[in-house]
Amino acid sequence: MPAVVVVGAQWGDEGKGKVIDYLAGSAEVIVRYQGGNNAGHTMVVRGVEYKLHLIPSGILYPGKACFIGSGVVVDPWVLVRELDYLEARGVDTGSFRVSGNAHLILPYHLRLDELEEERKGTAAIGTTRRGIGPAYMDKYTRDGLRMADMLDEAVMLEVLARNVSHKNNVLERMYHSPGVSFAEIADGLRQCAERIRPYITDTSLAINRALDQGKRVLFEGAQGTMLDIDYGTYPYVTSSHPVAGGACIGAGVGPTRIDQVIGVVKAYTSRVGEGPFPTELSDATGEWIRVHGLEYGTTTGRPRRCGWLDTVVLRYSARLSGLTGLALTHLDTLTGLDPVRICVGYEMNGRREDEVPLHTGMLGHCRPVYVELPGWQENLGAAESFDALPAAARAYVAQVERLTGVPVVILSIGRDRRQTIGRAPIFA
Repeated sequence: MPAVVVVGAQWGDEGKGKVIDYLAGSAEVIVRYQGGNNAGHTMVVRGVEYKLHLIPSGILYPGKACFIGSGVVVDPWVLVRELDYLEARGVDTGSFRVSGNAHLILPYHLRLDELEEERKGTAAIGTTRRGIGPAYMDKYTRDGLRMADMLDEAVMLEVLARNVSHKNNVLERMYHSPGVSFAEIADGLRQCAERIRPYITDTSLAINRALDQGKRVLFEGAQGTMLDIDYGTYPYVTSSHPVAGGACIGAGVGPTRIDQVIGVVKAYTSRVGEGPFPTELSDATGEWIRVHGLEYGTTTGRPRRCGWLDTVVLRYSARLSGLTGLALTHLDTLTGLDPVRICVGYEMNGRREDEVPLHTGMLGHCRPVYVELPGWQENLGAAESFDALPAAARAYVAQVERLTGVPVVILSIGRDRRQTIGRAPIFA
């Protein structure tokens, strides 16, 4: 089975970076298919921590082909910094490529993102202010600059001049804010283009050729299912499709080429930003999970909201992406909590609900229905197999499988790459 998609099954920040890093050891091609540098993947390899926001996690393995697909919006300044960051640490970036169809995030997108959040006041959705939404807006109004435009400076500057003129009108007249400088952006973009041009290619063609050759391809998404622009808790969502279907569009492959879909899920739930969160714990237990799970955003540093695992959300994610397996992360974070709880349904207006309600506002009125399980005190980090885990931890995993109907095929029991237990082969 050469094509595997990895998706976030909650509100993002599930530990996809580590799971992708683990699976990349068996893959030959790794593809990022949506989002931008509003996401962050943290990996720990032999005690060394790496934080990436754009380049696929597989870059830490020498020789793996790593692609940014057409569905990603790319801040060229961030991409250059990330290339420099990796190369300064001795990581070879020669196998990295970026789609010529990928759209650029430019300084006026960041400014508009920030001003729009400020304009909304108490109704702000809590974006990362990285310019993601405004860049996708330009993409769909056919005003965007793309990576391929960086191959022709005259075209690049012509489109940039037109856009800066329009954006300055918006900034000055609508937001009463100073405009941006065409000369400054143009100069910075020229420098970025010099650095990035060798990496620009037709990634869809390269990925499909790899699949034709029977190579093992891993597709990685950013954010999570509940932040999907169509299926998430709108309007508290991202601007793209983190679900598995987004991989086909964002990478440029047909749906018949996908063999497996792995949903990454924490052993509890976390969320950054605003929006409903039925199992949120605003008490000492929630703070305990935040501290022991190091629940602070990789991109923003913001403390994450924490709560018990919600299997209503997981069943919803399984349906939307056709999950064939779960990667359960942060199981070790629950060590020391007794008892532990899992949400199995909701109570709303005196009725039991087993599905995510249609409207985001309704989800905000749902009260979680829990099952309670015994906790465990043993350190999980040294376990080398599932059977070596404490009985209570194994029972917790079995309950997750029973409640979701999806097998747990990967377990993460610590931050390091080696603290991962594979329970089934992913790439056959």
